[in-house]
Amino acid sequence: MAKLSEHQKRMKAEFIENRGYWYPFWQQVLELSPEFFEAYCTFSSVPWKTGPLEPKVKEMIYVAMDIATTHLYMPGTRIHMANALRYGATKEELLELLQIVSVLGIHSMTEGLPVLLEELETSGQKADLASIQLDRQAEAYKLEFIENRGYWMDIWEALLKLSPEFFKAYLDLSSVPWKHGVLEPKVKEFLYIAIDISTTHLYMPGTRVHIRNALTHGATKEEIMEIISLVSACGIHSTTEGVPVLIEELARFDKAAV
Repeated sequence: MAKLSEHQKRMKAEFIENRGYWYPFWQQVLELSPEFFEAYCTFSSVPWKTGPLEPKVKEMIYVAMDIATTHLYMPGTRIHMANALRYGATKEELLELLQIVSVLGIHSMTEGLPVLLEELETSGQKADLASIQLDRQAEAYKLEFIENRGYWMDIWEALLKLSPEFFKAYLDLSSVPWKHGVLEPKVKEFLYIAIDISTTHLYMPGTRVHIRNALTHGATKEEIMEIISLVSACGIHSTTEGVPVLIEELARFDKAAV
């Protein structure tokens, strides 16, 4: 590693003060482009200096964003999980986080089913959901979902009518952290917001539903703004992943040129 200038040392100290940790790839970024590092430090530190969420929850937001199937960024997952533990998160809380984020795949159904219904109608094979009545068992599934999850959407009605077996299986899977978890409902909804609004997913129906749910559970606009601010830093992973590759390829190029 190159010797840092006094200004670079101050930037490193400021990052550690604001964010509470340091990692080798930041050193590489700082050495190659102190101007960009300083700008990112300022950008990413805003929710840490002004936001109302406790540090543990901030770090859990990062873990959710990084471990989501749309991202699976393992360096960040490890860093922020360690940070969350340092700020007091428990094994049970982090396991519940993983369970909550693991249901992200249901968006294949919530986005795919409307397309199927539209294409069925276009092809003359209209599903005619209005004529399908929920039987007693299906009605029980619906009530259980509302009791466990606290909300309902039209797409769940369509899924329940077309495949009550699949709906029941999703109901059981998604309800585990709501029936057995330790996080307060508001924080559960924060995690859903984080993975839905992340640039790796940008699932607007879920973002809207879970913001609404979070507000119902007592969240403030400042808390939700902070979640969005935290997740907006996701783009930096282009640099944290790209800079080490750049350094390796520059060294390989220089060696080949000798």
